[in-house]
Amino acid sequence: MFDEERDHFFCQYSSVELTRSMTDSPRADFDSPWKEALDDYFQEFIAFFFPQIYADIDWNREYEFLDKELQQIVRDAEIGKRYADKLVKVWRKSGIEAWVLAHIEIQAQEETGFGERMFIYNYRLRDRYDRPVVSLAVLGDDRFNWRPSQYQNEFWGCAITFDFPIVKLLDYESRWDELVSSTNPFATVVMAHLKAKETRNNPLDRKLWKFTLTRQLYERGYDREDILKLYRFIDWLLALPEDLELELKQDLDRLQEQQTMPHVTGIERLGSAKVILVQLTRLFGELPSNLQSQVQSLSASQLDELALALLNFTSIEDVTNWLQANPTQQPPWNA
Repeated sequence: MFDEERDHFFCQYSSVELTRSMTDSPRADFDSPWKEALDDYFQEFIAFFFPQIYADIDWNREYEFLDKELQQIVRDAEIGKRYADKLVKVWRKSGIEAWVLAHIEIQAQEETGFGERMFIYNYRLRDRYDRPVVSLAVLGDDRFNWRPSQYQNEFWGCAITFDFPIVKLLDYESRWDELVSSTNPFATVVMAHLKAKETRNNPLDRKLWKFTLTRQLYERGYDREDILKLYRFIDWLLALPEDLELELKQDLDRLQEQQTMPHVTGIERLGSAKVILVQLTRLFGELPSNLQSQVQSLSASQLDELALALLNFTSIEDVTNWLQANPTQQPPWNA
């Protein structure tokens, strides 16, 4: 699988069609939670989906995200809208440096030229960096038989055949018990993804699964930071109507009382931020993504202050001015 005669390789990862349901609130960057999950759990991502590659990487050495180098590829591609998300430098067990390209594609419908696009990214990276490129695809759509894994082109005897490995998230529906028993964070990511699609027209079932997946975060023994990161993903994909979000918050409160779960405080803060965002959206329409991020970054005390201040807001400029006067005290989505 690996070319021992070359010093470097790339790995390209593509995830397509993360389905947004009719009950979801609008998202400015629907692919953001997947990008963040990849950023937070790159090692676990490789281990979960591509164990052969995982076995060839020396994880005792630090890996490095090369965002600036990746942005140059994105600018040079000139092939339409693409989401080339993370370029990562790792080390192989042989001691040789290797580069991994994590390419995330989020789209709402089947793309007939998907294989060609994977090939284009592969050869552009190879051309710029003179490195062999390993291209990987994770398909998140709901068409069971759509499994593009090859690009072919032939003209007057000049032929190209480009094969790349794929993972189909739908295949995990029949492996649910494995997901439940796994402690890899991407098991939770896959479960949330599948339930987001399954409950797109059933908000009550969605609320039940959102509670179940959140409870499992504690049952799996994750630490506080992991719980908050994974809850962010669950919360984003399994968005609920406002009334059901409030009911869910009450359910989580009761769960905390019954099982003494100290980390729920952070999740409660996220719930408060969501309620405030709903209120601001009703007043002024959909907020810009940067303002949403700032609200989500506020501390519990700041959220309380904003809840009172918004009673006097008359325009979105009031929101902007308040946030500028009250800079965030912590990174987004931490308690």
